[in-house]
Amino acid sequence: MSSAPAPEPRWLSDAEQASWRAYLRGSRMVTEALDEALLRHGIRLSEYEILSMLSEAHGARLRMSVLAGLVVQSRSRLTHTATRLERRGWVERRSCREDRRGVELFLTADGGKALEDLARVHLHSVRTSLVDLMTPEQFSVVGEAMGRVVGSLGQPDRDT
Repeated sequence: MSSAPAPEPRWLSDAEQASWRAYLRGSRMVTEALDEALLRHGIRLSEYEILSMLSEAHGARLRMSVLAGLVVQSRSRLTHTATRLERRGWVERRSCREDRRGVELFLTADGGKALEDLARVHLHSVRTSLVDLMTPEQFSVVGEAMGRVVGSLGQPDRDT
């Protein structure tokens, strides 16, 4: 392992520091509020996100490795979450049709119905915790900024 010195830090200005701290605290508070709203209905935000991604996918199915990248979870964490959703009858795991080596996660009819019911709860909490607190222009800027972050950081291998 190389012992190269770390680069000199570029300290944040006072304005950058204030923005950074507001982002950290605000993003945690929003995530917590969204999770709390869904927990009252027996599901976590991470589980809801998986169901949502599956519902939007062609054939309501996605390869587990692709899904892990979309929901920004390690493959092992996704496997554990999928197991919980399988126990509820909301998803099924199957071998990939294309190559039989990979595994796909399918949204079941029961999972689709559950998602339909939970979407109302989630949408309400997204609106009250974030969207409706901003002007449309402010929310658009947030989306553009986070799109830039996603584009820059890409989809790293979530197994490490």
